[in-house]
Amino acid sequence: MSVSTPAIDPSVCAPLPVLGQDVTVPLVTGGEVTYAALDYAASAPALQRVWDDVAAYAPYYGSVHRGAGYLSQLSTDLFENSRRTVAEFLGCRADDQVVFTRSTTDSLNLLAAAIPANCQVFVYETEHHASLLPWRDAQVTYLNAPRTPGQAVEFLERALADRDPYGPALVCVTGASNVTGELWPVKELAAAAHAHGARIVLDAAQLAPHHPVDIAGLDADWVAFSGHKLYAPFGSGVLAGRADWLQAAEPYLAGGGASRKVARRADGGVDVDWHTTAARHEAGSPNVIGVYSIASACKALSEAGFDSLVAREQELVTRVREGLAEVPEVQVLSLFGDDAPRVGVISFVVRGWNSSHFAAALSAEYGIGVRDGLFCAHPLVRTLLGSDPQDPGECGAPEAEPGERSLNAIRVSFGAGTPDEHIERFLRAVSELVSEGARWKYRTEDGRCVPDRGEAARTA
Repeated sequence: MSVSTPAIDPSVCAPLPVLGQDVTVPLVTGGEVTYAALDYAASAPALQRVWDDVAAYAPYYGSVHRGAGYLSQLSTDLFENSRRTVAEFLGCRADDQVVFTRSTTDSLNLLAAAIPANCQVFVYETEHHASLLPWRDAQVTYLNAPRTPGQAVEFLERALADRDPYGPALVCVTGASNVTGELWPVKELAAAAHAHGARIVLDAAQLAPHHPVDIAGLDADWVAFSGHKLYAPFGSGVLAGRADWLQAAEPYLAGGGASRKVARRADGGVDVDWHTTAARHEAGSPNVIGVYSIASACKALSEAGFDSLVAREQELVTRVREGLAEVPEVQVLSLFGDDAPRVGVISFVVRGWNSSHFAAALSAEYGIGVRDGLFCAHPLVRTLLGSDPQDPGECGAPEAEPGERSLNAIRVSFGAGTPDEHIERFLRAVSELVSEGARWKYRTEDGRCVPDRGEAARTA
């Protein structure tokens, strides 16, 4: 079995320079190969531009907002300019706030802590756990997995119309699935939410790195995303959107920076006047370098031309899907069908293979890094695999031995820094593993499938 490899149109766009492009890794079969990073959905490699910007700033690092010295003032300007850059990147409205957090998960937990009392939350079972789980103090309605974008809107409209009592409500939805890569009808869902008196928060963790996000154009109330998926390392995230719920809520963390004035009372207690700006939810010394790296990534993507980046990524998506379709044993997972628009995130299973075994072989024998498991979206993957919600299988911890069926999947993901060669090597590896089998023996160790350092499974 062979997979044809037509070249990607070079006129569309060249890949952006990223760190790690020349890193080599050892192969279990001998020798080394340049590492093919195809796990962008977990953490994308840092753009070289981001790294260079951070390196140039690092000697001038200082504490923000509370220092009189030159470096503190410079760092404060950089921090607040980064806020403005992110707001522009997201198309924020004039009165929106941009709050810096640690990640998408942190952003959504912050919002969950800020929703009004008796707020009802509506979330699809197809969400990443970061969107599925934070709403522990709210009345939550979990919506079934839709099979078309129109059905997603229909499910939401029905649930909102039936809610009782009629009060504050919030809809949480992904912009692009971290499992299938499919784009969700965010604008239509926002319109449905607002028509029924609800608000909507967009989990843009997988959308923002691959596609422009316009919070005003989508009419979303909030957007959350992570820097480490946007080619910016250092553990920072963003929650951007309407200020009123955030201003009315108790600070996410109590401490310095969130407080404007603190005074002792005559009775021995403490009175606190909290900030009403984004600082209200940014207590403590912020991750200035992480914030700056996000702003740098936003500028780099905008200046490179997001339309061109999207066009090239779509070529890669088409190439991967067509290549996988040539291997009958491969089943690509999808909610909305083959024609649904999607970003560079594709999950699949291979008939006759344990997913962890397949991913381990891609790494050990071809130097290709992908992800296997349930991708922190357990209900969605189990739905896509047609398994019972109670069936075994954990994210990153397969229970089946190599060669046995597992209730996990394999995910390949890519983006602005992916070279054509990585895609071609991946498709060739899939074809060879399916038609010829692994060249090495593997075993399960601590919940992971790893190469057995014994004899090869077949002659290379």
